[in-house]
Parts: sequence; structure tokens; C-alpha cells
Amino acid sequence: QVQLVETGGGLVQPGGSLRLSCTASGSIGHIYVMGWDRQAPGAQRELVAAITRSGESTNYGDSVKGRFTISVDNADDTIYLQMNSLKAEDTGVYYCHARSTTVAYWGNGTLVTVSS
Repeated sequence: QVQLVETGGGLVQPGGSLRLSCTASGSIGHIYVMGWDRQAPGAQRELVAAITRSGESTNYGDSVKGRFTISVDNADDTIYLQMNSLKAEDTGVYYCHARSTTVAYWGNGTLVTVSS
């Protein structure tokens, strides 16, 4: 089993920044990619960003490219999502995920609200 704990959500004004963290624990040896999805009110869950545990490969959703940056610190089994130039449409619950070739794990989510 893998446990994922997210931190860093909150309320921010449009144009502001936030950094989310997700720390993995448990049997993480088979995990090869971690990332973030989000779900806005009334919308489907969408990919925000993902990164291989080596950090060599990243993938971003089209709506966040150029504004968000995902990174990994394997010493702490933690990934980070630096979110800059936030917009109202970035509001939602952000879920950390970790995947192996056969199974995916999800955190409980952290709420990000972008509003003036």
C-alpha cells in the first residue's frame, strides 16, 4: 500500500502563487510516476501535471503549461507543484496520484481557491 499526503492548498488572489506538496509513504518501490489531477466544481477530473520518479520526464495539461512546474525530491519521496499566475479557473480540489504499471493510488485532495 501507498499513502499520499497533500499539503499547501488555500485561498489566493488571481495572479498569485501557491506551492502544493505530496509526500508518499509505504511500499513505493514499484511507483514510477507521480502527479496531480484536479477537479473543479461540476467538471470532470483532469490531469494537471505528472513526473517520473527520476525527474527526467514531465507532462502538463494544456491549461497550465508555462504557469505550473512539477518537481520531485526523491530523498523525501515528495513531489511539488509550483503554481504561478493563478486564475479563477484553476480553482478546484487537487489530488496527488502515484502509479505503478498495474495500480494507481490517490490522496484525499487539497482545495485551491483562486478568488479576489
